[in-house]
Amino acid sequence: MLLPISRFARPFLSVLLFLTIIVSGVSSQAAEPKKVVEEFHAALLEVMKTAEKTPVEQRYKQLEPVILDAFNLDFMIKIAVGSRWKKTPGAEKAALAAAFKRMSAGTYAARFDGYSGESFKTLNITDGPRKTKLVKTHILRPEDSPVKLTYVMRQFGPDWHIIDVLLDGSISEMAVRVSEYRNILRNQGAGALATALDKIADRLISP
Repeated sequence: MLLPISRFARPFLSVLLFLTIIVSGVSSQAAEPKKVVEEFHAALLEVMKTAEKTPVEQRYKQLEPVILDAFNLDFMIKIAVGSRWKKTPGAEKAALAAAFKRMSAGTYAARFDGYSGESFKTLNITDGPRKTKLVKTHILRPEDSPVKLTYVMRQFGPDWHIIDVLLDGSISEMAVRVSEYRNILRNQGAGALATALDKIADRLISP
């Protein structure tokens, strides 16, 4: 059900240090982050249960608004691009953000493509570095070991949003993206990265 995720690249750990797990106690304000994650999981589970009868493009349409609400994808692409973001023209920023959103929703639509009795369980919520919250969860599988997922969350105004997902508690999807995206940016520029993300999205969403 879950697509493999690239191995975490150590050289980029310092860039996203604030996205790693540094447990400093249980937060007294954890209810809102927990609600965001559990509503996201409920939407995923609903899609999973009908996935075998639902084409991937339909799952994409179902999940896109949910993902845009749960994640702060504008913040995430800015972090992934890094210092080059300030120098990137406005039109290219918009293209990057749009492509990143398509690719992110497409990834979940393709990844959660079936249902075999899985369920989601929230384990606990702890304080992370730089005022983040870490929501530790499991995907429970009837005939296999749980999949450990930790959601890194940050508050933007009154709302909490996911800014990273850690697989097995340590493999950061954002850090993997940093290594991939910055290589394209360095060699080909922001326009090429937007095109690359759109191509990935097209491939994921294609029937």
